[in-house]
Amino acid sequence: MLIVDAVLETVDTAAFSLWPVADLPPYRLLALSHSMSPPEVGTAMATLAVYNSRTSADDRPVTDAAEQIHRLLAADRVIAPGGLRLHHTDLDVTVSPGCCFGLEDWREWLDVLKGSTPWLGHDPSPRIEHVGPVIRLWPDGADTAEAPSTRPIEIPVSDLAETLHTVRDRLCGFLSLAKQWAASRVPSLAMELTAKLDKDLALSAPLPSDDGRHAR
Repeated sequence: MLIVDAVLETVDTAAFSLWPVADLPPYRLLALSHSMSPPEVGTAMATLAVYNSRTSADDRPVTDAAEQIHRLLAADRVIAPGGLRLHHTDLDVTVSPGCCFGLEDWREWLDVLKGSTPWLGHDPSPRIEHVGPVIRLWPDGADTAEAPSTRPIEIPVSDLAETLHTVRDRLCGFLSLAKQWAASRVPSLAMELTAKLDKDLALSAPLPSDDGRHAR
């Protein structure tokens, strides 16, 4: 069985106190979906806010939630450390996103349907290989000619579109929770924040095969 999650790499929230967050270690891959707990949603929002404030010219200490969200809204584009994580339960193989391939670029996986092999980050360096009607996903080794030390996950190309629809559905679920969170924590910014996350992370926009999917 193949499990695909849209994941966010958490920042260190040990000293974060602007809103409640989950008791999670830093640099953990947090799956985004409609089933997240309120503290997990808080952690996701803290990760996005803190990560994107690192590029802000305003280095004054943040004193409240609204100010932190204002800085997130001021970002040219929200960057979300993470990506897609694929786990094959029968093989016990996991392909995790590499560094520098953010969740905001998740739709680049659509290019695989056209025969492309998008770069998926480094450390680890997951690699896509096209083999006829199947794509092989290697957990690491994109920058080396040596034989990979682990088995790949194989996915029929014909199944990939539906897999990406599942990812989009889960991201839309997260967006709904983020909207509820914002309405509770920063009500005056809730609509603007929801719209920015949706646009910058390409969460709810239709996928190319949406029409055909609804027709089935």
